[in-house]
Amino acid sequence: MFMRQSQLFTKTRKEAPADEVSKNAQLLIRAGFIHKEMAGVYTLLPLGLRVMEKINNIIRDEINKIGGQEVFMTSLQDKNLWKKTDRWDDKVVDNWFKTKLKNGTEVGLGFTHEEPLVAIMNNYVNSYKDLPKYVYQIQNKFRNEKRAKSGIMRTREFLMKDLYSFNRDEDGLDEFYEKAKEAYINIFKRCGLGDLTYITFASGGTFSKYSHEFQTLSDAGEDIIYVDKKKKLAVNKEVLNDEVLNDLGLKRGDLVEEKAIEVGNIFKQKTKFSEPLGLKFVDEDGKEKPVVMGAYGIGPGRVMGTVVEVYNDKNGIIWPAELAPYQVHLVSLCKEEKDVAKADEIYENLQKQGVEVLYDDRSDVRAGEKFADSDLIGIPKRIIVSPKTLEKNSVEIKMRGDDNISLVGVNEL
Repeated sequence: MFMRQSQLFTKTRKEAPADEVSKNAQLLIRAGFIHKEMAGVYTLLPLGLRVMEKINNIIRDEINKIGGQEVFMTSLQDKNLWKKTDRWDDKVVDNWFKTKLKNGTEVGLGFTHEEPLVAIMNNYVNSYKDLPKYVYQIQNKFRNEKRAKSGIMRTREFLMKDLYSFNRDEDGLDEFYEKAKEAYINIFKRCGLGDLTYITFASGGTFSKYSHEFQTLSDAGEDIIYVDKKKKLAVNKEVLNDEVLNDLGLKRGDLVEEKAIEVGNIFKQKTKFSEPLGLKFVDEDGKEKPVVMGAYGIGPGRVMGTVVEVYNDKNGIIWPAELAPYQVHLVSLCKEEKDVAKADEIYENLQKQGVEVLYDDRSDVRAGEKFADSDLIGIPKRIIVSPKTLEKNSVEIKMRGDDNISLVGVNEL
């Protein structure tokens, strides 16, 4: 919950790697949140991991509320299982990472988990009494992208929350689907993206007529969507036509073209995976039926990258309060022993109150550099302790993105 900046092994940088063109990666690297291992592969450093865990915990909270049960599945995938759904073939899925075990067995690194989860559910679903079930995980996925781009928003190794629903019939699927939609809306609101994120109608592929994407407006977006801002709905450019507009009750003249980042998606898969993998149940009448499925994905890394793309200025990142690595950045400008002791005391008192604090106690760094680092890191609230303020038994408080500074008594913190 707290950290002395003098002990933090990461440091800020004035420049990002020359080959990094996306704003999110540039700022996150410079601020010490991530480290670039290679194209499309990033390590989360202490500050970045704190942000990612906050995103994950928001997701957990909202998914648990609608009945989700969390698991953690393996990345190594059985070739034979995926052949049953025809998704092992590179001609069908062209972004597999595949390798061989020492005994020659070919395995893959999972890019999604329908097949292995259905195989697991075959052990636990037999009767209508065993349904519904809603199972999710937050786990690394691997996709052999031809070209990694957009910083942490399109990578070859990434974290995904994938939720799968198992219902008796399509009515049950439809009911849960709407609950998942509301949970997603709540997740993106809590992550600070609510006002900019639109439920977007997209192709349902082989599953259904439509799927739903959650698209956040941003100039860094890879997708083009058409938005009805009054109805808070959008349509992906790929499916925009008169039939779709009629289905949705939208008028072409009310739609505005926007660039957007896809931060989540949900699909009605129905029996596409349950039938070939034999996931069935016996209903009240003793009849055997296939389980009806849905899939619901969010990329926490995409959310993190999108937040940085949306919330920044020329000085650095501006984190929404619920995602910031710390609630307060306590910046000490003190040099004299008695003043340093008072700054330490303020730090300790904030800790006792349960406040998450990053304490810039570095003695060898100038005030201007400390302020620049604070702006770059982007913690919402900055408390400045200096000999000048301590003479008044006060501190200065500045909110990130706001130029106003207020003087507050130490006893009021």
